[in-house]
Amino acid sequence: MLKISNLTMGYEGKRILKDISFDVEKNKITTLIGPNGCGKSTILKALSRAKKPQNGKIFLDSKNILRIDEKKLAKIMSILPQSPKAPDDFSARDLVGYGRYPHMNWLGRLTKKDYDIIDWAIKETKIESLQHRMVSTMSGGERQRAWIAMALAQQPRILLLDEPTTYLDISHQFEVLELVSRLNRDMNITVVMVLHDLNQAARYSDKIIVIKDEKIYKEGKPEEIINKKLLEEVFSIKVKIFEDEENNCPYFIPMKSKESSDAFKLNKPFEKCS
Repeated sequence: MLKISNLTMGYEGKRILKDISFDVEKNKITTLIGPNGCGKSTILKALSRAKKPQNGKIFLDSKNILRIDEKKLAKIMSILPQSPKAPDDFSARDLVGYGRYPHMNWLGRLTKKDYDIIDWAIKETKIESLQHRMVSTMSGGERQRAWIAMALAQQPRILLLDEPTTYLDISHQFEVLELVSRLNRDMNITVVMVLHDLNQAARYSDKIIVIKDEKIYKEGKPEEIINKKLLEEVFSIKVKIFEDEENNCPYFIPMKSKESSDAFKLNKPFEKCS
């Protein structure tokens, strides 16, 4: 579906990615992981055409993505960036309705079909009771569901998510990722996302791509990625690996950092309080 070929990108003369190539399989969840600053979010920006590559090409259904009409691409692909912001006077329903703009007729008005789809997106993301609330008054998890509803209202074939669980507590992280999983499973939406939590990546991904030192370090199924050697070499942590039999995926518990540095040792022990 998506083919990334020899992608090179950077900012202000500093190269971040060099000759990155990989495929995104249709109707699957692909997750990008790697150390901070390795270029994960930059790849999503390239996929969404928010940033032009220095070199390389991206193909969508064998067509160069740069040659696809912008409005047509917006009907196919939707992106939810890190920490998106809506105007203070936007209700959740207003926000979801914004997702219909790529489909609006030449008069620039929403049709009955558009309103039906807005209702459908609100229902699918379970924000019916929140739809008339101002987005600015909603909790982090509620806002994220509203933003996903907006993306869903575009009726995309591809959904790009840049750290969709950032700043959410564990309950809302689980809620958002379960929603993403359901959209993929029930609606066949292809998902490409960036996650920091590697255990979440293992549970919710069909394929994981590891970025390190400007390159793809490794890509594969979660059970091929979540192992002691990779986590030590990429993230500098020693771990214990376990198997989640119920969800058929690996998970790990960090034991210590790779390097036991003296930097965190106190110069002298604390004196006991009297």
